[in-house]
Amino acid sequence: CEENMKISLCMIVKNEEEVLERCLSSIKDIVDEIVIVDTGSTDKTIELAKKFTDRVYSFDWVDDFSKARNYAFSKGSCDYLMWLDADDVILESEKIKLLELKKTSNPKDCYMMRYVTDYDQNYKPLFSFYRERIVKNSPLFRWIDPVHEVIIPSGEIEYLDIAVYHSKPKSRSEKHSSRNLDIYRSYINEGNSLSPRQQFYYARELMFNSLIDESILELEKFLKSKKGWVENNIEACQNLARCYRIKNEDDKALLALFQSFCFALPRGEILCELAEIFIGQKRYDEAVYYLKQARTIKPDLNSGAFIKSDSYDFIPNLLLCVCYYYKGELKKASYYHKLAKKLKPNHPSVIYNEQFFKV
Repeated sequence: CEENMKISLCMIVKNEEEVLERCLSSIKDIVDEIVIVDTGSTDKTIELAKKFTDRVYSFDWVDDFSKARNYAFSKGSCDYLMWLDADDVILESEKIKLLELKKTSNPKDCYMMRYVTDYDQNYKPLFSFYRERIVKNSPLFRWIDPVHEVIIPSGEIEYLDIAVYHSKPKSRSEKHSSRNLDIYRSYINEGNSLSPRQQFYYARELMFNSLIDESILELEKFLKSKKGWVENNIEACQNLARCYRIKNEDDKALLALFQSFCFALPRGEILCELAEIFIGQKRYDEAVYYLKQARTIKPDLNSGAFIKSDSYDFIPNLLLCVCYYYKGELKKASYYHKLAKKLKPNHPSVIYNEQFFKV
């Protein structure tokens, strides 16, 4: 069947010699064109990129990811544009689905694909969310925001059961960089005001950089504005709770988590965090209640939410085992241990509990 969709892969890169070849090898047989825009590499990134394409360009970095990505998009010549980061990969199972997508006789304007940023040894997603991934080559689809840049989906939108896996190499530092926070602060100092979305991400960067009191102020300001997207509102409540827990103010953390119920039905992620606080306060009945609720929820993968899949089965089972143990109900504790073991037999907590129940 002849392909109806021609796709340009448009990427921005900098010092990605460790991962770029892996990324491009996983996508080269799917896309019709590869565009690489380098923003100042000092390693072998450009040399590696030229093994896959002659469409390699340079862009002077101006502390704005959206400008760099829009420049990359401007170089794409196909009817559709796709983006990846250098540490993303397309698994073989997903390649087949993408090739089938290209045969569609009725292409949409915007395709959303799952972004899997944490997964187990069998590539089962542990943390994922949907991102705009393939869009029509049109001025309607352009990147906005200098950090945590985004394309606003519009037109005919389709959610695909196709995933991109984010696979950061272990050699990269786990310490959170201040780069994004520095860009935001420079942006603010230049007299720019933050949109609600930017305010949310700015508050998150403050938290990631351990500026907890500043993050709390920004998160509370963001939530008070009531102008945020529902999923950002919910995550802001989670982040606010995490900030308060760092300050050992668990009651305020509880209130922040409960505030998320104002925006949507309870999510498993929220309920598990509530339970963790209640367990810490030895309020096991309350913890049990919320953990059992978490087990009944089926996450909506198309909501755009950041979904931690373990919060709907494994974590509730593991914590219910803990709760019932401390309540003195060992038979129920063993029951939930077995449910957790069935899901993750090699998890360190499961192995520990297995030895405990054998004694």
